[in-house]
Amino acid sequence: MSGKFELFADATDKFRWRLKAGNGEVIAQSQAYASKDAAKKGIASVQTNAAGAAVADLTDSM
Repeated sequence: MSGKFELFADATDKFRWRLKAGNGEVIAQSQAYASKDAAKKGIASVQTNAAGAAVADLTDSM
């Protein structure tokens, strides 16, 4: 099974999404959005931008 985004309303009636891996583990979650449309745009942004995103290793000084 591949990963999936889940769009849901939280306890304060704000909209959020979470990204689950194929094994069901949550691997990312969003901030709270005021509207469902804004949350969907957040999902679309991750889908578009994450595929080519660079990795910044901030542990180099360790």
